Amino acid sequence: MPFKKGFSVVDKKAKRPVRTGTFRKPRRLLNQDYRTLLELCARTKKLYVDEAFPATLRSIGYGDLLKKMPATIQWKRPHEIEKNPQFFATNASRFDLHQGLSENCWFLAALASLTFHKDILANVVPQNQSFEKNYAGIFHFRFWRFGEWVDVVVDDQLPVNEDGKLIFVSSIHKNLFWGALLEKAYAKVCGSYEDMQIGQVSEALVDFTGGVNISIKLEESPPGLWDILLRAAYSGSLMGCQTLSGEERILENGLVAGHAYTLTGIRKVSSKSGSEFLVRLRNPWGKIEWKGDWSDCSSKWEQLSLKERVLLRRTREDGEFWMSMEDFKAHFVELVICKLTPDLMSLENGKKWTLSMQTGSWIAGESAGGRMSFRETFSTNPQFRLKIKAGDPMEKIKGSCNVLVSLLQKQTHKHRNQSPPLYIGFSVFKVPHEFHNEKRRLPRKFFDTQSPVNLKCVFINEREVTQDFRLVPGEYVIVPSTADPDQECEFILRVFSRKHTLQANGEQILCQKEISDKHDEKIWESCFDEFFQTNPEINVGQVQTLLNKKNWSNSRQKPVKFTLDGCKVIMAQLDLDTSGTLSLQEFRSLWKRLVLYQEMFQKRDVSRSGHINLQDLQAIAETKGIKLSNRFSNLMVTRYGDSSLKLTFENFVCFMLRMEINGEVFHNLSRDGKGIYLQESEWMMLTLYS
Repeated sequence: MPFKKGFSVVDKKAKRPVRTGTFRKPRRLLNQDYRTLLELCARTKKLYVDEAFPATLRSIGYGDLLKKMPATIQWKRPHEIEKNPQFFATNASRFDLHQGLSENCWFLAALASLTFHKDILANVVPQNQSFEKNYAGIFHFRFWRFGEWVDVVVDDQLPVNEDGKLIFVSSIHKNLFWGALLEKAYAKVCGSYEDMQIGQVSEALVDFTGGVNISIKLEESPPGLWDILLRAAYSGSLMGCQTLSGEERILENGLVAGHAYTLTGIRKVSSKSGSEFLVRLRNPWGKIEWKGDWSDCSSKWEQLSLKERVLLRRTREDGEFWMSMEDFKAHFVELVICKLTPDLMSLENGKKWTLSMQTGSWIAGESAGGRMSFRETFSTNPQFRLKIKAGDPMEKIKGSCNVLVSLLQKQTHKHRNQSPPLYIGFSVFKVPHEFHNEKRRLPRKFFDTQSPVNLKCVFINEREVTQDFRLVPGEYVIVPSTADPDQECEFILRVFSRKHTLQANGEQILCQKEISDKHDEKIWESCFDEFFQTNPEINVGQVQTLLNKKNWSNSRQKPVKFTLDGCKVIMAQLDLDTSGTLSLQEFRSLWKRLVLYQEMFQKRDVSRSGHINLQDLQAIAETKGIKLSNRFSNLMVTRYGDSSLKLTFENFVCFMLRMEINGEVFHNLSRDGKGIYLQESEWMMLTLYS
C-alpha cells in the first residue's frame, strides 16, 4: 500500500556535507534514512513507496533501453511475483544472477566477482533484511561513490512483463531477490536503468569496494602477467575483463563481442604435453560459453589426471569456462584488477600503507590548463606536493619505494549516461632541492625545464586513471589535468605508499590515515606460489611449512609453531577425499579458518599468556553456535589441554576444526537432524581418519 499523498523523505534543501560517508557510517543518499523510514512504515502500517525513484517509466529511462521493453510493463513487489520470496542466501555465489534486458554485463561481471568476498558483499548488501521480519517494502544497499560510502534506499517494486517475470536482473532461484533489488539501488544512483547501459567493469568494482583499479591492455601485457594474476588471486583482488568493444553479438567461438566477463579463477596444470596456464571466466548471462581449447567439451581435459579433471572441469551450461592464457590474451582486450589493498605488485607482505586523499576541481579560465603540450596554461592546473619518506630496510636496499597514484573524476550529471567521462591523466615531477621550501605553486618556468617521471602520460576517457611508480625518497609534485584546457570537473586524487605526506598548495593534508591491510591474512608469500605452481596438491609436511610462515601469536609472545602431529590432525579434518594431500582450495579454506580462530583466541587470551582455559573455550564455542556442557568441556580440555588444563593455539585449532567439520558432517548425513546411520566401513573412516 502506498504512502499518503505528499509523504516524502527527499529533503531537497538539505546541504550535502563533503565526504562524510565512512565504511561504518555511510552518508544517506538524498537524506533518506533507512531506519527512520522502516519505523515510520511500521507505525503507519503502510508499505514504503520511494518517490525519489518511482515505479514509472521515468526510472527505466527513455533511451535505447525503452525500445527493448515489452509492450506491457507492470511494477510488482516480490510477494506478488513469488509465493515465498527470500531476500538473500548465505551461500550466494557467482552462478546466482542472470542479466536482464539492460546491457549492464559490466555491472553483473563485477557483482559475480564480489560473491567471492562475503565480508564486502555483506557491506554492499546488508544482511539483516527480509520479506518476513519487520518487512515494510523497503530495502537499502551501500556503494562507494566519489570518496565516500553512501547508503541507498529503494522500495521493492520491480518491473515485470505481462507474464509476471522480471525484466532486468533475476536469480536462478526464482524466489531470491537481492540481485534485482541491488540492481534497482544502483540504477537509482546512476539516474535510471537506462543509465546502466554500457559501462566498464572497473567502475562497478570500485563502487562495490572503494578499491583501486589497475587496467592491463592484453595486447601489450607485461611478461610477468601470470605472476600478477597469482598475486591478485591470492590477495583477494576482484578481476574482470572485456572483449573488443562494438556491437554485442555472439561469435563462432562462443565468446560475445563487446561484452564483460568475470575472471573467477586461475590454475596451472600439468598435462601430457607440459605445463598449461589456465584462466576461468564467467559470462554474466549464465550461458553461452567458449568453444575452444579447455572449454567444457574440449579433448584437452583428457591430458590431465582423473582427480585434477574432476576438480576443475565443469560440464554444465552455466556461463563459466576455462581457457588458456594464450587464448585469453588473444580474444580479450583488457584485464581489470581491483586492488582491495595497494600492494598487489609487491611481494612484501604484512606492512602498513598510508592513504592520502585530496579533492580538487578543474575550473575553466582558472585551474583547467589541459595537458603539458599547452605550455602557457599547464601550470595553472591543481598541484599536489608529495613527500616520499624512507620506508622499511628492504626499500632502502632497492633504493626506491612502491607508490600507487589514482585519479578519479566525479559524475557531473544526475544521469550517468549524460555525463560521459572526460579524458584525464596526471604527470609526476621530481622537485629539485631549490624548490623544496617553496610554499607557493610551482611556476611555469619549472615545468618548462623539468620532465615528468612518467614520461608517457596517457589520457583516457574513463572515470579512473591509475599508475604504479617506484620513486626514490624525496619531494614530488603531482599535476592532474584534463586532456584539453577549460574542461570542468571535480576529482579525487589518492596516493598509496608505505610512508608519505600529500598536500595541495601548502595547505594541510585533507585526509590521511594509516590503513592496516584488511586482507593481509589472505596474501601469501612468494613461496606459496612455488608450492602450488609445481604441486596442485600438497602433503602434510608442506602444510606445516606453509602454516609456519606466519606468526599466529601476539606480537609480544613467542611465535606459535605448528607441530607435525598437529598438522596431521588438521590434514585429517580437511582431507575429505582421503588422498593424503590438500588442494589449493582446501588450503585456502583452512587459512581462512585459522585467521578467524586466531582472532577468537587472542580476544580471550587477555593476559597474553598464549593459553586459554575451560571458561574461554566454552565462551568461544558459544559464539560459533556450539553449546558445550561442563562435562563435555572438561573432557575436551583434558583431551586437548596441557597438564594445567590449558589450551595452546595449536590445540585450540585442532579442537575447533573437529567440532565444526564433524558438526557439518553430522548435518549432511542426518536425515532428521537427530541421528545418522553408518555402515561399519563409514564409521571406521570417520573415527580413525579424523
